Amino acid sequence: MKHIAWFFKWILKAAIFFTLFAFALNNQHDVTVRFFFGQQWTAPLVLVVLSAFALGLVIGVLGMVPRWWRHRRAAALARRGHHEATAPAEKPAAPPPPSQPPYGI
Repeated sequence: MKHIAWFFKWILKAAIFFTLFAFALNNQHDVTVRFFFGQQWTAPLVLVVLSAFALGLVIGVLGMVPRWWRHRRAAALARRGHHEATAPAEKPAAPPPPSQPPYGI
């Protein structure tokens, strides 16, 4: 079963690769991207699309960095607190038995 899943995963990767490769081959026409103040950039369409995707990826990662740092810091503090709490100490006393029987099922 594991080999079948591995095989299908590689088939899916190959299908995605060949689809993107065909997209790149079919979109080699030059396009002009016009910026502010008369600046412009002429490049193949596939390069413009890839650049826009890469720029969006970079902006998204940079937007997530502060949150990742905050979570890493919180995890480190929790780990440090957990290690201090689990340090060998005197054994905690067992809770007293309930004075009334539990209700419900």
